[in-house]
Amino acid sequence: MNGDGGARHILSILVENRFGELCRVVGLFSGRGYNIDSLCVAPTSDPAFSRIILTTNGSDVIMEQIIKQVGKLVRVLEVIDLNDVEHVEREMALLIVTTRNPAERQEVLNLVGVFRAKVIDIAPDAITVETTGSQDKVDALLGLLMPLGIKEIVRTGAVAIPRISATRGRDEVHGPALAVPEADSAV
Repeated sequence: MNGDGGARHILSILVENRFGELCRVVGLFSGRGYNIDSLCVAPTSDPAFSRIILTTNGSDVIMEQIIKQVGKLVRVLEVIDLNDVEHVEREMALLIVTTRNPAERQEVLNLVGVFRAKVIDIAPDAITVETTGSQDKVDALLGLLMPLGIKEIVRTGAVAIPRISATRGRDEVHGPALAVPEADSAV
C-alpha cells in the first residue's frame, strides 16, 4: 500500500445499500494506491444499509487519511477502524485436500477434529474441509494440510464486529456486558 507497509487494519464501513457504493469505496482505495487485502460486503439488519468489512495495511498516519477520505464519501454513514476497539474477528476457508491413501485420509480427518473444522464433501481421492476461526487458526490448519496437497483454497478474509462491551456504555440500564473468553480450539 503506497509502499508503506504498516500494520494490518480492519475497517468497518456502513454505507447506504445503493447501486455503486462499493465501487466508490474501492475506487477511492485504488485511486490513491492503497491495497485492499480482503473485502466482505452484505446488507445489515436494516436492508437500507450495507456493511463493508475490509482489511488493509498502513501506518497510523495512512489509516487516519484513509478513514477521513472514506468518511467524506456521500453515502458513507460510519467508518470504524476495528483495531481501535475490542472486536471479534473470524475468517472462513473452504479447501480441497488430496488423500491418496487411507493413512492420508485419516490424517486429514484427525486434523479436522483437532481444529474443530468440518468435512463438507468427500471423494475417494479428496476431502473438502470447512474451517472457521481467527486468521492464525486458519493459517495453522492450512500449514499442516499443505504437505498432503491442497488442490484448491477459497478464503473469505476477515469478518469482524465490535464486542458488545465496546458498543455499550457501562452506565446503561442493562448493566455492563460480560467479558466472555473466545472458545478457541486447541490451536
